[in-house]
Amino acid sequence: MKCDDDRMRRAFELAGLAEGDPDELTAGADLDGVEYADLTRDLLEIPGSRVLESRFRGVAADEADLAGARLSEVELERIHLPVVRAARGQWRDVWISGRLGAVEAYEADWRSVRFEGCKISYLNLRGAELVDVEFDGCIIEELDLVTTMARRVSLTSTKVGRLDVQHSDLGEVDLRGATFDMIEGIAGLRGTIVSPDQLMLLAPLLADELGLTVRP
Repeated sequence: MKCDDDRMRRAFELAGLAEGDPDELTAGADLDGVEYADLTRDLLEIPGSRVLESRFRGVAADEADLAGARLSEVELERIHLPVVRAARGQWRDVWISGRLGAVEAYEADWRSVRFEGCKISYLNLRGAELVDVEFDGCIIEELDLVTTMARRVSLTSTKVGRLDVQHSDLGEVDLRGATFDMIEGIAGLRGTIVSPDQLMLLAPLLADELGLTVRP
């Protein structure tokens, strides 16, 4: 399985967007067909909001609170957010590029989400449900998929420092385009797709997990 780049990027078209009013970026906001460009804030706070057919371009904030927000057909382009709180959010057809620090997205529901060229310090997706999600050309220092359910997820030209898949439920998760420095919970890789070279690198971890003794 490999996600189709055109399908992921062109599932929606944004045109004729109105200039967004920064005063409307509040908890529980209802944003539809708007664009925010080159906006800088100490706190971007829209928890529990509904964001539809909108774009955030060149937006920077020390902290972004999107907890419980519902995003549909949204572009987050060239964003700079050191802290992102996005737990229990529902994202549909979302495209992200830029630099992210610690992203708390546990128990989130993501469908047709694409990260392109992103640098992410820590991505916490514990207990999340992921369907048709792609990381392309990304650097992720730590990817936490503990107890995550993932279907049709791919990592393309992506480097991951530490991957934790303990107690995860993975199906058609394609890791062939990724490199890893460390993997926790090797048994959680059941259902993933790896390359022959990756399998060779994983062999010592698999042997340890199974209690195998390897002798010449």
